[in-house]
Amino acid sequence: MRRVAVLLAAVAASPALVPAGATAAPSSDLPAFTSCDDLVGYARRNLRRPAVSPQVTAMRAPGSVGPRPALAEPPPASPGDMPIAAAAPAAASESAPVEGEDFSGTNVQEQGIDEPDVVKTDGRRLYVVAGSELRAYDITGDSPRVLGRVTLGGPAEILLRGSRVLAISAAPAMGAVAATVAVPGSGATQLTEVDATDPAAMRIARTMEVPGIAVTARLTGGTARVVISSPPSLEQPSSPTAVAASAKTQPRLSAFVPRTVLRSRITRRTFRRALVPCAAVRHPAAYSGNDLLTVLSIDLDRGLFDVDRDAVLAGAQVVYASPTGLYVASRRATALAPGDVPEASRTEIHRFDTTVPGQTTYSASGDVTGFVLNQYALSEYRGDLRVASTEEPQWLSEDPAARESRSAVTVLRQRGGALQQVGRVGGLGRNERIYAARFIDDAAYLVTFRQVDPLYTVDLADPTRPRVAGELKIPGYSAYLHPIGDGLLLGVGQDATPEGRRTGAQVSVFDVRDPARPVRLHQASLGAAASAAEFDPHAFLWWAKAKLALLPFSDWDPNVGRADNGMVGLRAGGAEGLIEVGRITHGPEWDRAPVERAVVVGDRVLTVSDLGVATHRIEGLTPVGFLPFVG
Repeated sequence: MRRVAVLLAAVAASPALVPAGATAAPSSDLPAFTSCDDLVGYARRNLRRPAVSPQVTAMRAPGSVGPRPALAEPPPASPGDMPIAAAAPAAASESAPVEGEDFSGTNVQEQGIDEPDVVKTDGRRLYVVAGSELRAYDITGDSPRVLGRVTLGGPAEILLRGSRVLAISAAPAMGAVAATVAVPGSGATQLTEVDATDPAAMRIARTMEVPGIAVTARLTGGTARVVISSPPSLEQPSSPTAVAASAKTQPRLSAFVPRTVLRSRITRRTFRRALVPCAAVRHPAAYSGNDLLTVLSIDLDRGLFDVDRDAVLAGAQVVYASPTGLYVASRRATALAPGDVPEASRTEIHRFDTTVPGQTTYSASGDVTGFVLNQYALSEYRGDLRVASTEEPQWLSEDPAARESRSAVTVLRQRGGALQQVGRVGGLGRNERIYAARFIDDAAYLVTFRQVDPLYTVDLADPTRPRVAGELKIPGYSAYLHPIGDGLLLGVGQDATPEGRRTGAQVSVFDVRDPARPVRLHQASLGAAASAAEFDPHAFLWWAKAKLALLPFSDWDPNVGRADNGMVGLRAGGAEGLIEVGRITHGPEWDRAPVERAVVVGDRVLTVSDLGVATHRIEGLTPVGFLPFVG
């Protein structure tokens, strides 16, 4: 199984934060373009300005609040292209499996907000992306049984809503659009709507090709919101004559707002339209780039034929979703004149309101110092956004303090169209950076690292006066933190020598019930191995009913030139400490495949690798059977 390729895209960002205490504007401080001519003129004027832009890791794939602007053209729907009758999820019944009780879902940051992954289940069926195929299995018996499969546009991640699957993948070349792209990291995304009403005869209902990179997506209720980052599509001059000709021509609207292509296999019709209406695109008053951040909102109970679209001329690097908002963050791109010294890095954050199902509306923007590590560095609580960030050293600064990295937690509150700073605590981890962050209610837990692992507890009970409550220094670090109840945190990371040399994967249990005195209660070493859970939280599973943590490991042995791959089960949270329950491997000893995902269904653990699906009893992880991917 291959995940959606990790792509790099050059990004830009947008507006400056309104200073704390300033009078907030009654509406957003990001104006919308009045017309397509207005948008093209703005982009052309700023296209040649040099800018320093960070690189962004993408997915392995607006008007202000109130009345929405009119679309430039009607939605590409027709009576014959309506969703099929059985696509919406069936009503819950007493016998329907319940997530968290009868089966496990994807490990997500916020409960009730799903995230795309390569494996999904509803407790009765298992959907697995294997290569470029989506495969469906019946998992009601002891061993999974193959139901059907369908070919997708490529390796994908999926979201599941009842009997409808949304697959998100890198698209094949989109004709002339792909041929004219000249920006590193640019590309195209394909959204595929799969009708799985009959898993034995799954079929593709619609596909949508979208110029740009899918950063990630979120599913709240029946609404999937896909975040797309689209750099300008510019023709690459191939000769001196072409260079001279390009200097006399100006990019057209399609260079900045490309077109999507929707193909319906229900009506056999094709619809082409702008990625977003010009009047729904907002921009900063001060230029910082021409990338287009677009949120596509898809009602999965209806399908791809009618998609809500909202955009900002901004970068898209990190995405976090709360029950009421979608936050998109990226490091600000800075326009420079020759000889200029880059200013201290800042991260722009744009908030979109998601309270209306099927719609997304831009609402506010702000920024914080430094950069954010990942989505877990952001958290909304009681209307405030908390952000953990690391300030990079400014080597050319004359201030010695500015030449040191340090981290901070900033609290932003929406006032009008601005996310304004209302509280901040800084100075954490001098000459270190954040390796892990987790917000739980009114507390934050941060891990910074250079030689030792300070675990900081930050009290956010008063958001206007956040403070460091406690600190624990131990060797190594945790790269992922997961709450396991009773004031305990489980950390997955690397052990290290006192000098900071990493020695292999470790799992730790921290007691944070007393914020002033965090304690590491237990530690388990995985030898010289590494775990994908360190950088991919979807690879981690915590099954609270059995107090069982499942995480992949890969231990490379240079003496024999191979890796010992598998999934380890650890019982945690008890007085006896971290107890290894067992290990799951796929394939023969001399050629074991990485085990990428684990799912709990009833009293069984299903694990997935490139080779197939294995079944084990949850008690002792004793094997039941293995179903290989064949053909």
